[in-house]
Amino acid sequence: MFSFSTEQLALEWRGLLQRFPLDLVERVGGLAIRHQVALADHFYACLLSDAAASKLISHEQVKTQLHSSLCGWIAKVFAARDGDDLKPLVAQQKHVGQVHARIDVPIHLVLRGARHLKERFAQFIRDDGAFSEAEQLEAARLIQLVMDLTMEIMGQTYSSSHDRYSRTQEAYRLFAVVQNVATERQRQRAALLDWENKLMFDLAVGQTAALLPRIGASEFGLWFRHKGAHAFGGMDEVAEILKAMQTIDEVLIPGFSREDATPLERSTRLRELRSLAQAIGLGLEAMFRQTNELEAGRDALTRLLNRKFLPVVLSKELAYARQHDTNFAVLALDVDHFKSINDTYGHEAGDLVLQQLAVLLSNNSRAGDYIFRLGGEEFMLLLVDLDEEAALRVAENMRQMVESEQFDLPGEHKLSLTLSIGVAMYDGHPDYQHVMRRADRALYSAKQGGRNRVAAARD
Repeated sequence: MFSFSTEQLALEWRGLLQRFPLDLVERVGGLAIRHQVALADHFYACLLSDAAASKLISHEQVKTQLHSSLCGWIAKVFAARDGDDLKPLVAQQKHVGQVHARIDVPIHLVLRGARHLKERFAQFIRDDGAFSEAEQLEAARLIQLVMDLTMEIMGQTYSSSHDRYSRTQEAYRLFAVVQNVATERQRQRAALLDWENKLMFDLAVGQTAALLPRIGASEFGLWFRHKGAHAFGGMDEVAEILKAMQTIDEVLIPGFSREDATPLERSTRLRELRSLAQAIGLGLEAMFRQTNELEAGRDALTRLLNRKFLPVVLSKELAYARQHDTNFAVLALDVDHFKSINDTYGHEAGDLVLQQLAVLLSNNSRAGDYIFRLGGEEFMLLLVDLDEEAALRVAENMRQMVESEQFDLPGEHKLSLTLSIGVAMYDGHPDYQHVMRRADRALYSAKQGGRNRVAAARD
């Protein structure tokens, strides 16, 4: 796809500004600065009144995160002069386009907001009193051309970023069954059977309905809702399994709390439950038979996920959390003083340590969670369906587990490791990089605090 370079776009911007008297450009820029808050208010008022846009942003996010950024953008865009270096300004518009693509903002909503912004700005020009009738027309034309150019630059970057993301998303959908189809099939069959056995035992001993294990919260349920359903997307069995799980958790299990239920009614409900559990197992088998393993996107050393699928996974979990009103946590992990291992024992020893650490993290994570190796000694965990207290508890357990583990090195040597961990909860921000940056800052805080500790994001 053809696209203009930053240099070409900067030249076009400069040529646009040169078509207007410098005095007019400066007066319009001054007006933009004076009214930046009112313009941002109008922009977000229009967007929040749109049902589609209000699903992406909330009033609280506008107030705390987005409003000031738009004010700065308005002032900066209209402060540009033809003698300035405009390449950083072009780069900023490209970055905004990338963010919009990353958080999947429909392009028509961006253009809609820009239209309202231009109309409101033109109204300020007419109401100002310092512009003659001819100058008002020229100022309105300047505003339109500048806004249209920024939208064009954002749209160009949005399109290329969105296409690239879509290709990666499709690759991940095929890959998300994880590393080995045969192994995963057996693991999830066992997890499903384990839930069913536990449920039957609890029913037999008279456990109250409120404490009966829900399939949605089981190891199998977490895996299917957060991985399997996405991996097998498009197959009829996905909707059937999700519907069966919902019926079990929301209809059948709560029904066991009825004290007036006759033995026949309880027996009938139990048979329905067993029938749905069997249907889930059969659907699972059918989906696995249609799927083959794909290795792209897996770290060659540790067999964990690498960065390739990080945007897709985080975007998917963010959308899930927003749709289902759930939460997730991002844990940034770093092996303390890892360089000294390579320097002292060699890179072979360092690789062996990372492999053992990957196994340790995998064996102590839930089926619905994700583990990435970001590079070197840096790892990232995405923990689904939990609150901050639980996330911090998981992080602390992992820190203690690694601290107490003895890692094998070549030549029968043993080594102890420690981890520093930063924890950040999803806070409703529509850009997944926001929660990643917060986790990174928390990790930095843990490092600065002496290492071998857990720190929570507080910004």
